[in-house]
Amino acid sequence: MLFLRFMLIATCFGLFACVAGMVLYDIYLADELDRLLLRRQKQPVDVALPGEIPAPTPPVASLRIRRQIRWGAAAKLAVIAAISGLLGVSILVIPDGYAGVRISQLSGVRPGTLYAGTHLIVPLVDRVQLFDIRDRVFSTTALAVRNDKMELLEVQAREGLSVGLEVTVRYRIDPTRLAFIQANVPQPVDSEIVEPTVVAAFHEVAPNYVVRDLFSTKREEFRSRSAQLITTRLGGDAIVVKEVLLKKVELPEEYARGLEDLLLKEQEDDRTSVDAEIEQKKVAIAQSQAEAAKAREVKRAEGDAQAQVIMAKAQSDAMQYTLPLKQKQIEQSRLEAEARKQTTIEDAEAAAQAKVIDSKAEQQRQGFQADSEANHIRVTAQADQDRQKLLADSEANRIRVTAEAEQEREKLQADSEANRIRLTAQAEGEEMQLQAAALKVNPLLVQLTVAQRLSDRVQIMMVPNDGKFFFTNDVLKSAMASDSGSLLSKPLTKP
Repeated sequence: MLFLRFMLIATCFGLFACVAGMVLYDIYLADELDRLLLRRQKQPVDVALPGEIPAPTPPVASLRIRRQIRWGAAAKLAVIAAISGLLGVSILVIPDGYAGVRISQLSGVRPGTLYAGTHLIVPLVDRVQLFDIRDRVFSTTALAVRNDKMELLEVQAREGLSVGLEVTVRYRIDPTRLAFIQANVPQPVDSEIVEPTVVAAFHEVAPNYVVRDLFSTKREEFRSRSAQLITTRLGGDAIVVKEVLLKKVELPEEYARGLEDLLLKEQEDDRTSVDAEIEQKKVAIAQSQAEAAKAREVKRAEGDAQAQVIMAKAQSDAMQYTLPLKQKQIEQSRLEAEARKQTTIEDAEAAAQAKVIDSKAEQQRQGFQADSEANHIRVTAQADQDRQKLLADSEANRIRVTAEAEQEREKLQADSEANRIRLTAQAEGEEMQLQAAALKVNPLLVQLTVAQRLSDRVQIMMVPNDGKFFFTNDVLKSAMASDSGSLLSKPLTKP
């Protein structure tokens, strides 16, 4: 169809050229013929002699009629050329990516959209306005280059500070509403509609936010609100917004430096908080370790006490006759245990008081330092003070737990030692009672005990006192008569 259109238009122009050439050629020939006739008329006329007939002169009008202009043929060719031209103009080919709307010379903009392809229109009555319906991109960077100014879109935040924005908007014209655009929207829409709408939307939304929110926390919210406002406003003008991007936010130089310092302080505060949490965990671990150590000491003390009780019960039969001495030892051990207990308690209390005094002095020193520093490090000083307080509390708590555990351990040891001594003394008393009863029944046991403790080279032998049924009765009687006893002691030499 595009080739046919070009052929018809070329034929139109060719036929019009032929008509013009034919008419001009005929006019030229007629003009040349008139010149020849006029030249002939100016030649001398032959004088006739008497009696001769003069030659007749041909009329000029009759000669001029011989060459006429071909107006009829020219008119036919002109009509054919006009029809060919009208047919060529009535064929409209819309390229890809474009759409058109028909504008009538009689009724104005006609409804409906002509999409890419071949269409027929009424020549000399309708014309078609083409629109690019492909996606377009508007950005502040492109705007800056076009205006020969390397600047960003500047908006005013809530504090009154100017913030630079680099914005990109991707949009397209709604092809179904081209008639509305042609009749109501100023052209071109890029500079007349899109650019003012985008700039006005960001200027309208920006004062609702502070600079810090625009830069960090509410950046996406700011972009979405601006995009919604742009989409709504451009949608009323038959412009479809596909995407609004906020690529860059340029802060004022002084504010950027202050924000950087503030971010560094917040990072330091976060680090201090993390250190404080770590110290708290360390304190909790120390407390759990102290409690575990305390439980182990208690278990060990209970085990030692039970072992001592078992040992005391096992030795009770051999320790029945040393009650007075053991009672003195018990009294002395009790006094020593009370003295050690009192000393340990005093040392623990003194250490705890010293730690508390040191922690209070450290807190006061940190407080004086925090008061002397400027406002910009108030957060750091407060964090250090809290950390020192936590450390002091944890140290005091650890010392208190340690002192309590040591005191409990000493108490258990003292109780176990007292119980052991008591049981030992009781066993020794019972042993002494048994020994006294045995001595009362048999007084010679004293001599046996003395003989047993003399030397390991002395052997002792017990014999019946009456000497019945004993072959050494006579020998023993003679020895007893001399020693006045019934115990015969004889040193023997071991081989």
